[in-house]
Amino acid sequence: MTATPEAEVTERQPFGRPAAEEAPPPPLSPDAVVDLASARRESGVDDVLATLGEELVGLVPVKTRIAEIAALLLVDRARERFGVTAPRPTLHMSFTGNPGTGKTTVALRMAELLHRLGYLRSGHLVSVTRDDLVGQYVGHTAPKTKDVIKRAMGGVLFIDEAYYLYKAENERDYGGEAIEILLQVMENHRDDLVVILAGYADRMDTFFAANPGMQSRIAHHITFPDYSAAELELIGVLMARALGYRFSPEAHQVLRRYLNRRVGQPWFANARSVRNAVERARLRQARRLLEGPDPRVGLAALTTIEAPDLLASRVFEDTAESESIAG
Repeated sequence: MTATPEAEVTERQPFGRPAAEEAPPPPLSPDAVVDLASARRESGVDDVLATLGEELVGLVPVKTRIAEIAALLLVDRARERFGVTAPRPTLHMSFTGNPGTGKTTVALRMAELLHRLGYLRSGHLVSVTRDDLVGQYVGHTAPKTKDVIKRAMGGVLFIDEAYYLYKAENERDYGGEAIEILLQVMENHRDDLVVILAGYADRMDTFFAANPGMQSRIAHHITFPDYSAAELELIGVLMARALGYRFSPEAHQVLRRYLNRRVGQPWFANARSVRNAVERARLRQARRLLEGPDPRVGLAALTTIEAPDLLASRVFEDTAESESIAG
């Protein structure tokens, strides 16, 4: 769920709007009615929200906020049919929360949602970090930043750990130049580009305090809560299932104990840490099968993670729990 060192793009579009656009239909009469349920079905919004629900466990406040934004945009479209004019809503956003809470996934679905509603030409997402925007010498930052913006036009530009763009302690840092370019584009091209800034909540607060112009351009601040242990357990089960594995009843119990311990340890990263735990369990399971006394195995053995595959984790090293459970 984090951005890669290089800018990622799922679909590239040419800079600027299409040369020709269809003329809008004439306004409806004041006594006409519109069917919002039908408009919602035709937009495909529910499909996007359903996909988001399937991809991410929990995050009820986040999903509720996304549904509210979708509802507002649908109502705005209905109002336009009656000739009710209003400024195009600002859709730039800030996603704050700890790693592994689904920020990039939600940004991807937001791009698709805004495209289906007609607020973006394309449903593509460009995911970047500071290294993709800021140069290392004079005259290097502007071309890098503008190139990223050009590829993001018509879609969503997702800037992970956006606070690294601003380094107050370094007067020779070029991040300020990238911020200035972003500010101009966010204001002048807000009808063709949505910018989402993401990162830890406290650092984002500091970033906005130092860059009030950026704060004023953000319309939606969405907080991503940490997952509960029960939600992390379900995430682990779903991740394993997607890979063609299952946890044995004993392994499922150990997974629960593992997560209860891991949540309070350093460098915990929510769903990312769960994914890493599942991957390491797969490694141990494979080694166990290959080094077992009987090399002949069936489908059940090949697809089942057992308790020892999790108990070998360093999370259990400080206690005798692994021995007691295994024994």
